[in-house]
Amino acid sequence: MNASPAAAAELRRLHDDPRLLQVVNVWDVASARTVAALPETLALATASHAIAATFGYPDGERIPIDLMLDMVGRIAAAVDVPVSADLEAGYGDPGETIRRAVGLGVAGANLEDELRPLPEAVAAVEAAVAAAEAEGVPFALNARTDAWLRGHDRPRDVWVADAIERGRAYLDAGATCVFVPGDFGEDVVAELVDGLGERRLSVIGLPSIPPPARLEELGVARISYGPYPQRLALGSLQDAAAYLYRGGVLPSGIRPLT
Repeated sequence: MNASPAAAAELRRLHDDPRLLQVVNVWDVASARTVAALPETLALATASHAIAATFGYPDGERIPIDLMLDMVGRIAAAVDVPVSADLEAGYGDPGETIRRAVGLGVAGANLEDELRPLPEAVAAVEAAVAAAEAEGVPFALNARTDAWLRGHDRPRDVWVADAIERGRAYLDAGATCVFVPGDFGEDVVAELVDGLGERRLSVIGLPSIPPPARLEELGVARISYGPYPQRLALGSLQDAAAYLYRGGVLPSGIRPLT
């Protein structure tokens, strides 16, 4: 099931829209259907860390690519909204990985640079964009730079400048927006928007990141939440199990969400 060009175009439009795109990350069909059932859900994103954990693998491309893509495809087939897949650094072949993801119905993806040398990272973005174009899909590529995650021990002005330089290069190579995950405040968000352009920055909802309404005012394109929705869900499960072990009983009115 090739990704619908209309779904991919809609995902691109949502990134360009003046409204902030909020995507709650999911990790299996049950979580995808649960979030997609909300009328506020305009698109979904998978979380590679959460999918890997589902199958007992650590994060960082340790899960076999076939297993990751199978779950991504199941999620895309289970919902009626566009799905953006977290495909880590491309599993050794970004172009081929994106081509396979498009064939499974995926409308967009994250692609990490792992702070590799810039020419190598740009080549990966170019390969991903070319692969989607060859399939006839206006793919929404969320090009991630790890300038903060792997380099925030550097002075702030250094890593911010690095993120902007890398992000501009990825946009020039055809990326839809630039994902700079990190736990930084509003002043850094404003610097990144100024350097990359409005509706070109994607962030993750960590404690120091401003709330969605303020991100929208600042010109941010997208916010996602990585593995944290899964952690919230599993934390609630663990708390419920502990309560039952203490002699508690299940409450009435449990919603049949799946």
